[in-house]
Amino acid sequence: MRENVLKTRECREAQESLHDLRMELMRKSMHVGSLASAVEGQVKEKSRLCQLLKELSEKFMVLKSEHQNLRQESVEYRKCVLDASQMSAAIQQYVSRYVSLECEFKDLKEKFNEEAKERKDLYNKLIELKGNIRVFCRCRPLNAEEIAEGASSAIDFDSAKDGELIVRGHVSSRKIYKFDSVFSPEEDQEKVFEKTAPYAISVLDGFNVCIFAYGQTGTGKTFTMEGIEGARGVNYRILEELFQIIKEREGTFQYEITVSVLEVYNEQIHDLLLTGSQPGATTKRLEVRQVGEGAHHVPGLVEARVTNMKEAWEVLRTGSKARVVGSTNANEHSSRSHCIHCVMVKGENLMNGECTKSKLWLIDLAGSERVAKTDAQGERLKEAQNINKSLSALGDVISALATKTSHIPFRNSKLTHLLQDSLSGDSKTLMFVQISPNENDVGETLCSLNFASRVRGIELGQAKKQVDVGELSRYKLMVGRAKQDSKNKDAQIKSMEERIQALEVKNKAKDLLTLNLQEKVYPDQRAGIPASS
Repeated sequence: MRENVLKTRECREAQESLHDLRMELMRKSMHVGSLASAVEGQVKEKSRLCQLLKELSEKFMVLKSEHQNLRQESVEYRKCVLDASQMSAAIQQYVSRYVSLECEFKDLKEKFNEEAKERKDLYNKLIELKGNIRVFCRCRPLNAEEIAEGASSAIDFDSAKDGELIVRGHVSSRKIYKFDSVFSPEEDQEKVFEKTAPYAISVLDGFNVCIFAYGQTGTGKTFTMEGIEGARGVNYRILEELFQIIKEREGTFQYEITVSVLEVYNEQIHDLLLTGSQPGATTKRLEVRQVGEGAHHVPGLVEARVTNMKEAWEVLRTGSKARVVGSTNANEHSSRSHCIHCVMVKGENLMNGECTKSKLWLIDLAGSERVAKTDAQGERLKEAQNINKSLSALGDVISALATKTSHIPFRNSKLTHLLQDSLSGDSKTLMFVQISPNENDVGETLCSLNFASRVRGIELGQAKKQVDVGELSRYKLMVGRAKQDSKNKDAQIKSMEERIQALEVKNKAKDLLTLNLQEKVYPDQRAGIPASS
């Protein structure tokens, strides 16, 4: 019984213990379930954190790459800022230098204009002191035929260096003449041109110039003016001088040269540059017309544009070949017409914009001759009469100018009409009086020297500079354009400065953006906490 009670008690205790175990198992099961849920949550959280870490890593790599790019851009922009600063400094230096050079240029321009004006004034005063019409006397040597005939010289050149010569007459008479220069037969072409060369400067400075040769047939007028191969005359040498001075003035002056060649034959004007032009032809009648204020011109005359000495001389030589020549008792190759070369010069002073328009007349007059002495007949007689008529008209003009008559008969012949501008005060005129030394020609020599003396005594007044008024408006327009160009350059410089300032602002913004990105990528460094490795 007791054993049953014990068994029963044991069973009860076992049941209670089993109940407790079941309760403990239930609690453990519940705890395990809770832990499983927690583990599952942790797994999910871990997975989420891993994904987040991956995304952050990728973002970090992107930001790191962007940071590197921005850092590189920052370096480049800093370099650009440095370059821009250097450029700005260079521009400022350039502007300062430009202003300085502009002031210096203005000063130099003023000095140049003053010195150029002073030089021109002094030179023109020198020419004026010597007379507006200067006369050079040149005597040819005795030729072989004259020497063979035993002719002797009637001219004494002992005082030639002082501009004097003495003519010995038939009856022990002596007559002294004084000119601006006297050239003996021994003096060559180069020596003659030395005193003629200054007229080239006058032409390029804007003054009309006339150089002509006058004298008896066979005294060397054509030789003095044109010369021969190896002994060039005034025409060739003054053209050479013109183009040499033009070359020296490059960059300061600009010139345009045109050339015309004409002749006055039997009181008719012929253009010697016209193809197929023949003396006496009636295909085209040329006349002298007045243009502007007192200036004279030949409408329809060929004006050949030339740019160098070779072209100019070719034109003059072409015209001279067409000139009328013939044989007379006084000269085997006598010029039967007055040959006139006209060189027109348009000049432009690039420093002050002044324009000039001048002419250089180079004239080889036909020789004066005595009809009885030359025994001229037919066509030669007509030529001689017309030559003497035109030279007589020239003498009348000279006489009227010398006596200051109110009416000057320029229109009495084509020759004097053409020479009107050169003999009426607006021109610088040089006359070569050519003479023969032969004692048998003393009569003609005295006539030529007397005529030359009258010419030298003429007072025409001061020559006038030929300003080309027609060009003034064009240069005013050019000045306006230059001022506008200057304004445009100033605007460009200002625009460049504004662009540099904008670039500097942009660079500062880039630097600020770079700094912000650095703060986002390395926040711990910003807070002062070292980043973990």
